[in-house]
Amino acid sequence: MHSAIHEIINSTENRVKELYENKDNRTPIESSAPNTEEIISSILSKKQKGKVPIISEVKPASPSMKIRDIDPTEAKRIAMEMERAGAVAISVLTEPEFFDGSIDNLTAVRKNISLPVLRKDFIIDKIQFDEVKSDLVLLIAGILNERLEEFIQHARSKGFEPLVEVHNREELLNALDASARIIGINNRNLTTMQVDIATTEELIPIIKEHDSRNGTEHLIISESGVHTADDARRMMSAGADAILIGTSIVKNDDIYSKTKELVDALE
Repeated sequence: MHSAIHEIINSTENRVKELYENKDNRTPIESSAPNTEEIISSILSKKQKGKVPIISEVKPASPSMKIRDIDPTEAKRIAMEMERAGAVAISVLTEPEFFDGSIDNLTAVRKNISLPVLRKDFIIDKIQFDEVKSDLVLLIAGILNERLEEFIQHARSKGFEPLVEVHNREELLNALDASARIIGINNRNLTTMQVDIATTEELIPIIKEHDSRNGTEHLIISESGVHTADDARRMMSAGADAILIGTSIVKNDDIYSKTKELVDALE
């Protein structure tokens, strides 16, 4: 892992410590069955209609770049523009130190849109599932390793459908051996931090072969590095079912138009 990832994990461990210290003051989140089938069918339906299913991300920053100030009011406004432009789901960053995300942003988004909401954070401890409700939650295979299946099952027991993120063959095989239903292929290498959208093209055939051999079906999401309609078309041609896009949308002055351009990329 890149030193930046180690720093993020160290910071997350401190957040987890605070969660345990304040555990008695926290209201437990009600558990419910995740609406997995509804989420998957809405994504596939968008694809069947000739649109690109875009999971549009409310992303204030990355470890290397500040994008824009986003408080809960702005998060709500941005998410509503993304929804109006045809996004199929909204991702909200909640990691506070390196991505300037917040739980409050996620809560504001979820209260004001009708789309599924993905919590994007570094989940390393089960207590984090008690912080805030969302429809989907990111689980990073390269961080959880042998704990992946345990966290998938716990996420579902708390009412979240996991989006299991992988970057290489080893992580992907771990996800396929687990009970992941939605697999995100991160085009960013977490060791070098370099981005190459060919990663999606390299890994999708492994998923397709696995599903053909085992009679299973996985929803495939391409993540990172998609900036243009051409990039979106390339990922869809590779076999992606949806694309998660943050930076290129949020840094645009016109959130609605940029989101719609990507949603309509196949036309």
